[in-house]
Amino acid sequence: MLILTAHELGHYLTARRYGMDTTLPLFIPGPPHILSGTFGALIFIHSPFLDRRPLLEVGANGPIAGFLVSIPVLTLGISLSRVISISQMEGGITMGEPLLMKLLTFFIFPDLPANTDLLVHPLALAGWFGLIVTAMNLLPVGQLDGGHIIYAVFGNPAHWISLTVIVGLILLGAFAWPGWLLWAFLLTMIGYRHPPVPQETPLGPRRLYAAIVCLLIFILSFTPIPLQVQF
Repeated sequence: MLILTAHELGHYLTARRYGMDTTLPLFIPGPPHILSGTFGALIFIHSPFLDRRPLLEVGANGPIAGFLVSIPVLTLGISLSRVISISQMEGGITMGEPLLMKLLTFFIFPDLPANTDLLVHPLALAGWFGLIVTAMNLLPVGQLDGGHIIYAVFGNPAHWISLTVIVGLILLGAFAWPGWLLWAFLLTMIGYRHPPVPQETPLGPRRLYAAIVCLLIFILSFTPIPLQVQF
């Protein structure tokens, strides 16, 4: 919940800095004892985006804030995890490892023996969830955070990027993880086209750097198979 709150506060504080009318972070209820009883968080921005500059900053600052909180949580969680033999694993759920998780695991357990794996600590699970949420929000589609960023950078041609990403999700759903099919369906129903923003003020180098940082965060956070059930 700390990671989700940081993510949404990144959006909220940036929107308020631009004088936009927005709600505080709201949590989506989920089953008790699973992911802190929430499926995520969001804010409602009632003011329209009239300029690409606030559009990019509001879109980018949420993932950046959530990612920065995820790093120490994931690092501590991995360091508290236990090395177990693969033979001790009797089914269960295997987490797909984003690139950042692979790198941290390598540095914390550089001599991980063959035929072993990590039994992850709950903090590592929380950090992993933060990365997955960040990656999904940074998909450059519609009004996701990534959709805001890509539209701010490219304007109307961003619609074609969004459509290409949805096709990619369908292919991933068919050949890697079926959950992407549901995600592609939901994004298509919500709308892959970003609403127009009337003012095309140049973004400037600082905001373009923020867009590049978000691309790097996406690369570090994404995994094609987030979950895999083993029997």
